[in-house]
Amino acid sequence: MSTTFNKRLLIVWLILTSMTLAYVWIDHTADENGTLKASTVVTVSALVIALVKVRIIFREFMEVRHAPPLLCRLTDGWVVLIGVCLMGSYFVGSAIAG
Repeated sequence: MSTTFNKRLLIVWLILTSMTLAYVWIDHTADENGTLKASTVVTVSALVIALVKVRIIFREFMEVRHAPPLLCRLTDGWVVLIGVCLMGSYFVGSAIAG
Protein backbone atom coordinates (compact mmCIF):
# COMPACT_ATOMS: atom_id res chain seq x y z
CA MET A 1 0.00 0.00 0.00
CA SER A 2 1.44 3.33 -0.98
CA THR A 3 0.69 6.55 0.76
CA THR A 4 0.49 9.68 -1.29
CA PHE A 5 1.85 12.89 0.09
CA ASN A 6 -0.51 15.79 -0.42
CA LYS A 7 1.59 18.92 -0.06
CA ARG A 8 -1.42 21.25 -0.28
CA LEU A 9 -3.20 19.63 2.67
CA LEU A 10 0.00 19.69 4.72
CA ILE A 11 0.36 23.42 4.09
CA VAL A 12 -3.29 24.01 5.00
CA TRP A 13 -2.88 21.95 8.16
CA LEU A 14 0.24 23.95 9.10
CA ILE A 15 -1.63 27.22 8.55
CA LEU A 16 -4.55 26.05 10.71
CA THR A 17 -2.16 24.90 13.43
CA SER A 18 -0.22 28.17 13.37
CA MET A 19 -3.48 30.12 13.64
CA THR A 20 -4.43 28.07 16.70
CA LEU A 21 -1.03 28.70 18.25
CA ALA A 22 -1.36 32.42 17.47
CA TYR A 23 -4.63 32.48 19.38
CA VAL A 24 -3.06 30.68 22.35
CA TRP A 25 -0.25 33.24 22.31
CA ILE A 26 -2.76 36.15 22.20
CA ASP A 27 -4.91 34.66 24.96
CA HIS A 28 -2.65 35.31 27.93
CA THR A 29 -4.76 38.07 29.45
CA ALA A 30 -5.02 37.84 33.23
CA ASP A 31 -5.23 40.32 36.06
CA GLU A 32 -2.80 40.55 38.98
CA ASN A 33 -4.54 37.68 40.85
CA GLY A 34 -4.18 35.33 37.89
CA THR A 35 -7.91 35.46 37.14
CA LEU A 36 -8.78 35.55 33.47
CA LYS A 37 -10.41 38.75 32.30
CA ALA A 38 -12.26 39.58 29.12
CA SER A 39 -10.49 41.67 26.53
CA THR A 40 -12.12 43.06 23.40
CA VAL A 41 -8.92 42.63 21.39
CA VAL A 42 -8.58 38.99 22.42
CA THR A 43 -12.26 38.26 21.81
CA VAL A 44 -12.33 39.87 18.36
CA SER A 45 -9.01 38.21 17.46
CA ALA A 46 -10.37 34.82 18.50
CA LEU A 47 -13.52 35.33 16.42
CA VAL A 48 -11.56 36.43 13.35
CA ILE A 49 -9.14 33.52 13.67
CA ALA A 50 -12.04 31.08 14.05
CA LEU A 51 -13.87 32.50 11.03
CA VAL A 52 -10.77 32.35 8.85
CA LYS A 53 -10.21 28.76 9.96
CA VAL A 54 -13.83 27.88 9.11
CA ARG A 55 -13.41 29.35 5.62
CA ILE A 56 -10.18 27.41 5.09
CA ILE A 57 -11.87 24.20 6.25
CA PHE A 58 -14.81 24.85 3.91
CA ARG A 59 -12.47 25.36 0.96
CA GLU A 60 -9.89 22.69 1.56
CA PHE A 61 -11.47 19.87 3.54
CA MET A 62 -15.11 20.11 2.43
CA GLU A 63 -14.08 20.50 -1.23
CA VAL A 64 -15.95 23.75 -1.74
CA ARG A 65 -12.92 24.95 -3.69
CA HIS A 66 -14.12 22.89 -6.67
CA ALA A 67 -17.82 23.60 -6.14
CA PRO A 68 -19.96 25.85 -8.36
CA PRO A 69 -19.45 29.58 -7.78
CA LEU A 70 -22.86 29.93 -6.12
CA LEU A 71 -21.92 27.48 -3.37
CA CYS A 72 -18.59 29.26 -2.87
CA ARG A 73 -20.40 32.58 -2.44
CA LEU A 74 -23.00 31.03 -0.14
CA THR A 75 -20.36 29.56 2.17
CA ASP A 76 -18.47 32.87 2.22
CA GLY A 77 -21.74 34.65 2.97
CA TRP A 78 -22.42 32.21 5.82
CA VAL A 79 -19.00 32.95 7.33
CA VAL A 80 -19.63 36.71 7.10
CA LEU A 81 -23.15 36.38 8.52
CA ILE A 82 -21.95 34.31 11.47
CA GLY A 83 -19.09 36.75 12.06
CA VAL A 84 -21.43 39.75 12.07
CA CYS A 85 -23.86 37.97 14.42
CA LEU A 86 -21.15 36.88 16.86
CA MET A 87 -19.38 40.24 16.94
CA GLY A 88 -22.67 42.09 17.11
CA SER A 89 -23.77 39.95 20.04
CA TYR A 90 -20.47 40.55 21.80
CA PHE A 91 -20.53 44.32 21.35
CA VAL A 92 -24.22 44.65 22.25
CA GLY A 93 -23.65 42.51 25.33
CA SER A 94 -20.63 44.62 26.30
CA ALA A 95 -22.65 47.82 25.89
CA ILE A 96 -25.52 46.48 27.98
CA ALA A 97 -23.21 45.15 30.73
CA GLY A 98 -21.03 48.23 30.84
